Amino acid sequence: MLYAIISQDRPDSLDNRLQARTDHLARLETLKNDGRLVLAGPHPAIDSADPGPAGFSGSLVVAEFASLEDARAWADADPYMAAGVYESVTVKPFKKVLP
Repeated sequence: MLYAIISQDRPDSLDNRLQARTDHLARLETLKNDGRLVLAGPHPAIDSADPGPAGFSGSLVVAEFASLEDARAWADADPYMAAGVYESVTVKPFKKVLP
């Protein structure tokens, strides 16, 4: 089943995000290579594809996992969690309708 992992960044966490980015992206690449990743990306803090020092307000990952528990465990192990980037993370089932 698909799950949406919706993360909210802590204020002023851009430096931590940048330091942990390589490890974070490596985990997403693994999901992609396994054919389980639907989409992933950050939410810019301002209305710009490149928010610069304004940074990001959070992230969204939609991917396939065997269960809600597996999706939560994957989210909890994210390098952004260990780096203190995320203030909160919500994981919930997702039903893709379009496209």
